[in-house]
Amino acid sequence: MSVMGLSQVETIAIWAVFGVAILGLLYAIFLRSQILREDKGTEKMQEVWGAIKDGANAYLGKQIRSIVPLIGILTVALFLSVYIVPPSPEALERFADQTPDQVRLIIGIARALAFVMGAGFSLAVGQIGMRMAIEGNVRVAAASKRSFGEALRIAYRAGTITGMLTDGLGLLGGTIIFIILGIAAPDALLGFGFGGTLLALFMRVGGGIFTKAADVGADLVGKVEAGIPEDDPRNPAVIADLVGDNVGDCAGMAADIFESYEVTIVSGLILGLSLWHVTGRLEWIIFPLMVRGIGVLSSIVGTYFVKAGETGKSEDAMKAIFSGFITSAIISVALFALAGFLYLNTAAMNQWGGWWRLPAAVAVGVLLAIVIDRLTEYFTGTHASPVNDVKKAADTGPATLILNGISLGFESSVWSVVVIALTIVASIGIFGTIPGVSGVERATFILYGVAMTGIGMLTLTGNNVAMDSFGPISDNANGIGEMAWSGKTDKATKDAQQIMADLDAVGNTTKAITKGVAIGSAVIAAVSLFGSFLVDVSRAQASQGIDIASQIQSIGIRVDIPQIFVGMLIGGALPWLFSSFAIQAVSRAASLIVLEVRRQFKLGVLAGKVKPDYKQAVEISTSAAQKELVSLALLGIVTPIVVGLLLGVEALGGFLAGIIVSGQLLAVFLNNSGGAWDNAKKLIEDEPKDAKNNLGKGSERHKAGVVGDTVGDPFKDTAGPALNPMIKVVNLVAVIIAPIIVQYQGVGGLTQIVVWIVAAALIGVLAWAVDRSKAPAPSMTAVMDAPKVAKKKTASKKK
Repeated sequence: MSVMGLSQVETIAIWAVFGVAILGLLYAIFLRSQILREDKGTEKMQEVWGAIKDGANAYLGKQIRSIVPLIGILTVALFLSVYIVPPSPEALERFADQTPDQVRLIIGIARALAFVMGAGFSLAVGQIGMRMAIEGNVRVAAASKRSFGEALRIAYRAGTITGMLTDGLGLLGGTIIFIILGIAAPDALLGFGFGGTLLALFMRVGGGIFTKAADVGADLVGKVEAGIPEDDPRNPAVIADLVGDNVGDCAGMAADIFESYEVTIVSGLILGLSLWHVTGRLEWIIFPLMVRGIGVLSSIVGTYFVKAGETGKSEDAMKAIFSGFITSAIISVALFALAGFLYLNTAAMNQWGGWWRLPAAVAVGVLLAIVIDRLTEYFTGTHASPVNDVKKAADTGPATLILNGISLGFESSVWSVVVIALTIVASIGIFGTIPGVSGVERATFILYGVAMTGIGMLTLTGNNVAMDSFGPISDNANGIGEMAWSGKTDKATKDAQQIMADLDAVGNTTKAITKGVAIGSAVIAAVSLFGSFLVDVSRAQASQGIDIASQIQSIGIRVDIPQIFVGMLIGGALPWLFSSFAIQAVSRAASLIVLEVRRQFKLGVLAGKVKPDYKQAVEISTSAAQKELVSLALLGIVTPIVVGLLLGVEALGGFLAGIIVSGQLLAVFLNNSGGAWDNAKKLIEDEPKDAKNNLGKGSERHKAGVVGDTVGDPFKDTAGPALNPMIKVVNLVAVIIAPIIVQYQGVGGLTQIVVWIVAAALIGVLAWAVDRSKAPAPSMTAVMDAPKVAKKKTASKKK
């Protein structure tokens, strides 16, 4: 760090941030010890819990084996990528005593190791967070027998463990890279962000397909055809459904927000480095790290404001959770202002518009998170008019209910875009009015402001992840209680079941809110990465003797150039293709689950003649999820490279603009329409059961609600959430390859032929990925005959 000329105060601040990251991890360990001391309930509850635990562990073990080969290939590719272009000026300055070839080696190793570290941290957040959620769910079920407040406390704090892991590891990784590499850190930070984002994409896609295949199959046969409750132990798919909540909503979402946390700091530091070149001030780089440290401390304090009394309802739980969120937000904003005043209020920084601009941009990000929180709750919560309108539409059948939910999703996308647009306008107002700054420098300041709003938006990551994990923890607790207490009608059991039903309903809303925040942060992060892309391209073109200002304008504005417009069209189409394949995968796997559940019902499971075979549904969902992992990830990795190689770096800029706009609109639509259908169904289930008046469970209105919910399941839990990491994978790949494309764009001779050959090979990879995603799943006969074939082979060997 001495190469950067840090002052003593700045050095202390960096090490303090490092210490806060460690504190966040220690707090996670402290909460873990608290949760593990809680009662696990009866032997029957632990039996159900054990089946969920075994299924989730088996799935994640198989997932790791599926993705390790691709991680290995990409690690080597990232190492070699630094040999295609000259070392950056910052790397040459940081390692001034080394030759250019030695600098390439150092940066190549750093980028590859950072990629592995980012992937490893993302995997750790997802896996450890999921395991702690599973530890928490049975304890929440047991606590519901005692009090509402205790069940709420355990569920939220079990989720906070994942939040603190996200905070701690995300901040730790970025700080370590900055401490070691100094001004050369962006070269490695790109690898760190790419590793975390890619793993999040894997976990989001795989977990989403698993959870919704099981959920849709279990609901269609169990609720609609057989008329049994949601988590009836006789349903052979019920354990797969509960396992899916953990691998999808816990492991997948935790990894998703972790990579957003990484990517916003990566883009902020890259753009901060650009401003360092302009202003000669390090505050643009140091302050984002300080903001992240403040966020960890605020999230810890906010945990203790989430509490309720012995009795309560869903609105009390939502109020308590939002109270913790707002408390953390107020503390954060106050500390941002204090840190800004003490650290940035110098004559050197005031000549660049005043110390208040950075804290103001971060505060706008916090406000954005709160507004998206409220906006998502309005469109998906059980107490607002949109969801109640969807519920009312069930009076006339599933078609009108689905139409109502679709229209709701469309409208919510518009308001979400408006909020994000206003946030970017606020950044223009804050950083676009600095005296004496214009042209390219003004654009860089504004993009830095956008990155700071993203950092501010994810300041409360600890709270956001806790809110998300609260959902599957409550859902699993409800399922465990339903299965373990089946047939019991005493008052204590009924009260406990109502507590868990209320927490489950709140969990649906908190999951939708967190997905809304994740989508919003994905767009802000993508816009920030787009700024990093422009910076990297302009610097690479400057080294080739190309005018910087005109090129930035052509990439960012000149959509009248045909190849740029073509790039934008392809970018806008990619989220739709990706979502199509993800939903197709759920549909195929759900069909197999339906056939399997029907088969077991015919054997006499419903009548109690035979016990349900839970493992078969788990295996079907696992196989379906693994089939899609690599092919869907390759769409995000390979497509931007092909566009850049064939159409040029300008078209790649248009491609990024297209995917950001299209992906944002589609993701919000999928998330909110699915969440509204889910909660509308729950409102119908909460009605007093009255077949004569078509009310409550088992009624025609309820069946219409279940159909809407099953349509919305892959919307809100598979395709929609997976778009977040996919958009950022595309942007990170573009930032990494942009200097390479500039280096070889427009060359002739043998080099051009090699570029074409590489592009053709990558198109072949894309064709394989598309074909793989559209291929049918193994037939039901093949799935069922596999154990029999194995037994016959064993028997023949014995003979």
